[in-house]
Amino acid sequence: MGVAIDPRGVDPRGVDPRGADETAERSDDHASHLEQALLQARKLIESTVLLHSRRRTTPSPVVRTDGARIGDSLAPLIVGARYSVAVTLTGAGAFENAVIEELDRTPSRAVVRVLCNVPAAAGVAERLRPLTRVRPEVRVSQSELRGIVVVDGASALVQTQDREPEGQVAVVNDLGAVRALELLFAGAWSRGRKLADHLGLAPRLRTEFARTVLEALRAGHTDETAARAINVSLRTYRRHVAEIMRELDASSRFQAGARAVELGLLAD
Repeated sequence: MGVAIDPRGVDPRGVDPRGADETAERSDDHASHLEQALLQARKLIESTVLLHSRRRTTPSPVVRTDGARIGDSLAPLIVGARYSVAVTLTGAGAFENAVIEELDRTPSRAVVRVLCNVPAAAGVAERLRPLTRVRPEVRVSQSELRGIVVVDGASALVQTQDREPEGQVAVVNDLGAVRALELLFAGAWSRGRKLADHLGLAPRLRTEFARTVLEALRAGHTDETAARAINVSLRTYRRHVAEIMRELDASSRFQAGARAVELGLLAD
């Protein structure tokens, strides 16, 4: 015989079926919340471990080293090159010695470009001539340069100090910084002139006196004004102008100034 339940849902034996259901429901909710909390805690732990692991394995964006270890820092960059190696050289020293020594280890698949300043041009040409594995493209720049090596647009080596005998270098792994260096190199490279063209210029065109005369021509100074500024006689000045125009194969003084810029004798 069944037990009658009054309209309020109360069992005559004192048991409220709704309370039992609510208790069970609360128990299920608690278990569900506990499970969610444990899952979230597990995810947090896993993400923390992963982040810690990445911090330990990701190279520092900039690593400084001393000049005596330039070769050690440069060798893995050069040997691992896949597409390009861009180099700027500013003169003899530990940096240039290490770079030129390592360049001949560049894989044949990579394009090598060397940009040097005017004072270093003749020495760089002589130093690069014995290389056997690579034949770099070389240009000369009038811009102020600092020694750098950029490999594949992904890693770089930068000369950070010039005054010390051995200097210092920094290995740069930050992609944004490396791309900025690559863009700076590309800009200077586009304005540079081929090494052969530079070395083919008559020595007199590369002197400071010739540069002063060319600046006067480009500025449109009269011969009298320019001669006084340079402190030479008018006759001597005009003779130098004629010789410079002949060397530049220019038919006018304006054309001589334009040719001087084109050849990198004057900054544009």
